[in-house]
Amino acid sequence: MPGTRYSLEVQPRIPERLARLQELANDLYYSWDRQVRGLFRRLDIPLWEQCGHNPKVFLRQVAQDRLEQAAQDRIFIQDYNRVISSYDVYLQEEARGDLLQHLDPQRDLVAYFCAEFGLHESFPIYSGGLGILAGDHCKAASDLGLPFVAVGLLYRQGYFNQTIDGGGYQIAHYHPVDFRDLPVHPAVDAAGNEVHVFIELPGRRVELKVWEARAGHIRLYLLDSDLPGNQENDRSITYQLYGGDIHTRMQQEIALGIGGVRALRALGIRPTVWHINEDHTAFQILERIREHVSDGLDFDSALELVAAATVFTTHTPVPAGHDIFPHHLMHEYFGRYMQEFGVDEERILALGASPATPNSFNQTALGLRGSRFHNGVSRIHGDVASQMEAYIWPQIPAEENPIGYVTNGVHVPTFLAREWVNHLDMQYGGGWRNELLNADYWTQIDDIPDHTFWSLRQTLKAQILDEARRRSLRMHRRNGVSESQLERLVRHLQPTETDILTIGFARRFATYKRATLLFSNPERLARLVNDPQRPVLFIFAGKAHPHDQPGQQLIKIIHDYARRPEFEGKIILLEDYDMALGRKLVTGVDVWLNNPEYPMEASGTSGQKAGINGVLNLSITDGWWGEGYNGDNGWAITPHGPQYDATFRNNEEANELLDLLEHHVIPLYYQRNGHGYPEDWVKKSKNSMKSLLPRFNAQRMVMDYIRDYYGPAQRQRQRLAQDDNAPARELAAWKRRIRAAWHKITIARSDNIQKQILAGDTLPIEVTMDLNDLQPEDLIVECLVGTETETGEFVTHASHNLTCQGRDEHGATLFRIDLRPQLSGMQYYKLRAYPYHRLLSHPFEMGYMIWV
Repeated sequence: MPGTRYSLEVQPRIPERLARLQELANDLYYSWDRQVRGLFRRLDIPLWEQCGHNPKVFLRQVAQDRLEQAAQDRIFIQDYNRVISSYDVYLQEEARGDLLQHLDPQRDLVAYFCAEFGLHESFPIYSGGLGILAGDHCKAASDLGLPFVAVGLLYRQGYFNQTIDGGGYQIAHYHPVDFRDLPVHPAVDAAGNEVHVFIELPGRRVELKVWEARAGHIRLYLLDSDLPGNQENDRSITYQLYGGDIHTRMQQEIALGIGGVRALRALGIRPTVWHINEDHTAFQILERIREHVSDGLDFDSALELVAAATVFTTHTPVPAGHDIFPHHLMHEYFGRYMQEFGVDEERILALGASPATPNSFNQTALGLRGSRFHNGVSRIHGDVASQMEAYIWPQIPAEENPIGYVTNGVHVPTFLAREWVNHLDMQYGGGWRNELLNADYWTQIDDIPDHTFWSLRQTLKAQILDEARRRSLRMHRRNGVSESQLERLVRHLQPTETDILTIGFARRFATYKRATLLFSNPERLARLVNDPQRPVLFIFAGKAHPHDQPGQQLIKIIHDYARRPEFEGKIILLEDYDMALGRKLVTGVDVWLNNPEYPMEASGTSGQKAGINGVLNLSITDGWWGEGYNGDNGWAITPHGPQYDATFRNNEEANELLDLLEHHVIPLYYQRNGHGYPEDWVKKSKNSMKSLLPRFNAQRMVMDYIRDYYGPAQRQRQRLAQDDNAPARELAAWKRRIRAAWHKITIARSDNIQKQILAGDTLPIEVTMDLNDLQPEDLIVECLVGTETETGEFVTHASHNLTCQGRDEHGATLFRIDLRPQLSGMQYYKLRAYPYHRLLSHPFEMGYMIWV
């Protein structure tokens, strides 16, 4: 029909009795409180689904009569009042007592910078694991009452929506977001004025608007460059998450790092701890140094002051996850900016130097050199990161350098299924939410009757089968699949037929995650999935980055296998993986599969989300599973490290995966007792919940940060800032002396080396050192005592400091100890020296050490 079609949205008037629905829709508290979301959903279930679970959009489109009926519905009003009361109580709660041992909410504040935040599917400023981890961090910070603000970018298009065409090719769709649809409002300063800040790019200034989002007790501040006063290309800086070329990445990271600091300053917010979550935000270090230099502090002292208050978390061993900018790009974007530091450009560029990428600026190197508190995100990843980044502390053994770890955890209220929440509420009351750090409490899961446990798990499986069927029908019909083939493709996706072993694999499709390892022996796999007595169903989902062609090829391979006759209906590939689909998958499948290349999985929180819901993990013991697997809560695939040939490694691990499926997983699932359910499977599933809930939750994770990183960083910052930053100046001057002298330091034994002594005797040890203008108090001379393993590895059992005895006749400085060994039998000792100052954050932070 000819003519222009105009759109008109008729918005309802919210009845007075339901007025606070608007408040709930504008607080991301809804992203983790199902009771809040349930209020909206009950008003109009189809509209709730159509709106993508977005409360703000929903309230603009819900019918007036639905609201009027709800306002007169006694049951709905009772539930509404109960939710409002719970919300008000939550907002009035104060910080946890154990938090107060480390931080003072009246004085301290943590500023958490990240490129993405995944709080809910209705707020699309995330792409995957990093963002959802950041979202969980924010939620747990709110739950704990941590004084905390988050800083990021407000993407106009966010990450892409995914469809998969009939050939198995990923199609990326970008849909601009109307900020009116998001729970954000313009941030204002103390005078009530909108906050806008500026960053400098080559030949121009770019304006950034600051938006504010509320999430319970905390606030997110998000920057937006899509403003009329900016040039067209600058307006697009904040359009897409991880989009564009290297210039876009540089501009986004300047906006986030430098613009983020300026936004907090303009808002009057004064953090005492700065947390850089992955290297995308590391430029904040330069901006904070620049601020101190402009206030009269020298560069080195400013660096010490900034680094003391900074926590840096690295999230991936994958090289592509570390941003590196060539020096010519640094000169292009920072040429004038670097003139403000009062030092040569080489000194600033050295902060980002890495031996693997000469003539380039490595953001991870900047993050490590510009912070004093650093961590990986699991025990294994902490070790890997220590090896990868050992060049920052070149003379320190990697296992002793300052990189520690905090194992990631997931936000339980977000990812524990509603059915489990309801059951726990009924069984234990709401108090279980306060026991997430109490491992003993969760042994009560054993008291849940097996048949009740199994029935609940089957209910959750019915939901994912129903969702998978709905999504599969939509995708295949769009792609022109015939009805006869369509029936074969979805024949096992029946919510009424849950008695089929269902295995899930859902994550970002990157090559190191090896999504297709399962298909290494397709004939054997076909035999396993098609056993009429013990069928198996695999559900795959995930996105590949639009520029990652190998990752997209993985999707096509899975699609092609799913269409082969022997796998039709047994291999299911779902499109457009997001948080909503993720919640159903991790709660509904029986087994969660993860088989990355060891040790490339830094943490991998999807398996945690599954495990806390009673899903059994079948995984390489990489990332968090290296700590979580206990022999009774899932299955472990033995990893082969990078020292092995890739083909050999893949074959070995693929065979072990299929062996575990054939001889352990499948038989256990189908081994039914007289009541029709697998008793031993239920026992293992209970072990998963009770072992993982108290250990791998986000409250534990954030408390680890508070105790081991935020508290120490706050105290170190306070220490260096005393007396108009005098300690920072002292430490910087001392480090300059050490750097100037250390390369000529020597150490040697000057005693008669004894190889045997009798028990109870002392061993005199003496060394002489040429200190090259340093003083004895500038360093520690240490004796490490230990044993050797069968492979010759030295294991330290004790350490003792040698004391200065003055100078010998040649002018060398003499150090001595009379060692009384506590061990018996054969033992070993080593001697070393390293610089020491009482103001250091970590004894080895300078990276210098010399051994005898």
